[in-house]
This record gives sequence, C-alpha cells and structure tokens, in this order.
Amino acid sequence: MIQLATLDDARVREYQATARPEALRAAGLFVAEGRLVVQRLLESHRFVIRSVLVTHAALDSLRALLDAHAPSVPVYVIGQDQMNAVVGFDIHRGCLALAERPLTLVFDALSLSSMCRIVVLEGVSNPDNVGGVFRNAAAFDVDLVVLGPNCGDPLYRKAIRTSMASSLLVPFAAARQWPGAIGQLAAAGFQTVALTPSPDAVSLRHVSLGPRTALLLGSEAEGLSPKALAAASVRTRIAMGGRIDSLNVATAAAVALYQLASASDR
Repeated sequence: MIQLATLDDARVREYQATARPEALRAAGLFVAEGRLVVQRLLESHRFVIRSVLVTHAALDSLRALLDAHAPSVPVYVIGQDQMNAVVGFDIHRGCLALAERPLTLVFDALSLSSMCRIVVLEGVSNPDNVGGVFRNAAAFDVDLVVLGPNCGDPLYRKAIRTSMASSLLVPFAAARQWPGAIGQLAAAGFQTVALTPSPDAVSLRHVSLGPRTALLLGSEAEGLSPKALAAASVRTRIAMGGRIDSLNVATAAAVALYQLASASDR
C-alpha cells in the first residue's frame, strides 16, 4: 500500500486518461471503476493488472483481496479530492484499476465445437447497451459475444461498469467478415436467430429453438441491417402491445435469452 504525497507522481500518470478511452486504448490499457468491478477484475485472473488506485474508504473494503495480490499489484492510496483531480471528474466510487488490454480474439480463428449459445451484435455502440447485453449474456450462460461492425468497446469503463464486470467474464471476438460471420455460424451447426420488430417476423413464442443457437441483435436506432437479416435462418420478434413496437436492445436480449434458456431446460 503506497500512500501518495503528490498528484504529480509518475506512477499514477496513466490514470489521467481515465476519461479518454481512445488514449487508454492506444496505450494498450483499460480501466475498471468501482469496488465491485475492481473486485471481480482481481478475482478473474484473466488480465494483467498494472495497479489499483483507491481512497482510504475503498481500501478498507478491499484490503483482504488486495493483500492477496501483493506485491505483484501495487496499490496507491489517495484522498477523494486528489483522486478527482487525477482523473478529471468526480469519481465518487473511490476505486480504479488499470489493466492491460488482451489481444482481441478474431471470430474466424475460433473453434466453436464446444459452444452452444452465442450472441452476435451489429452496430450496438452505446456503452450502457453493450454492458447490458454482456450482463445478460453472463446471466444466461452465453459462451461468446461476437462483435460485428460499429460495435462499442466491451472494455470501455462505462460498459464494464454497466455490465457489473460481466464483460470481463464473457469472452468476445471481432467478426472480420460481415455478414459472412453469420454464415460461418450456420455452417458450424448454429441456428441463427435474428431479432427484429418487423410485423412479418415470427413471434418468439412460436420459434422452435435448437440446442445450438446464435442470437443476432442490431443497433439501437436501425436494428439489424438487411444483409444481416437475410443471412439469418430465422427472423423473430418479441410480441408486445400496440403502443410500442420495440424494446431497448439490452432488454430485448434478456427476453430472448430467457426464452432460449427455457427451451434448453425442456
């Protein structure tokens, strides 16, 4: 535990990029925010953690776990006002950690033989929605999230926080071929199910879901592209009342994944 005496300490300089995700990514880093998220980062053992920056209050709540990682993970202790000054905004959670970004998995290079449940995203860019989808994916035992074009970064601070650290737990891979990745899933034996609010799509209640399913979810504004919809084996909608035609993408993912899990239980 290293008590910092000055904000100019070079050992915490990288935390000044907390609010600048592009700078963090260029440095090969990501930041975890909040006690629960940092706790799960420390428990995951999947990432190389550079350091932890905490206030005295956060240190008290995480001391046992931080002690278990000593001395490989340095812990810098700082006052709340000092922490706000370092990161450039009011970070009332009082706890940050810097970790090295792993190389992003490429979907084309993955073996899918042991996987049964996959979520595929196209154009889902809002970090709250990205995080929400990952939280749902963790809740319903999704094996992989595939990131199609124009998706947000699952390791962006806000996405990690919204996911309750699930984006640190659920593997994800980038699809270099689009919509070719959907065809690759079908060739690997997956039923590719596209969610759409289109009234001519089959109600999700009436879709026979197979044991290996890839659920396709589109952007917040436009939904799935025509090419992605055409590549899917099934187009389905979540039936709802006439006052609204669609749900937030993370909410829709939760409904569809619950239906998928229920079908697997039968």
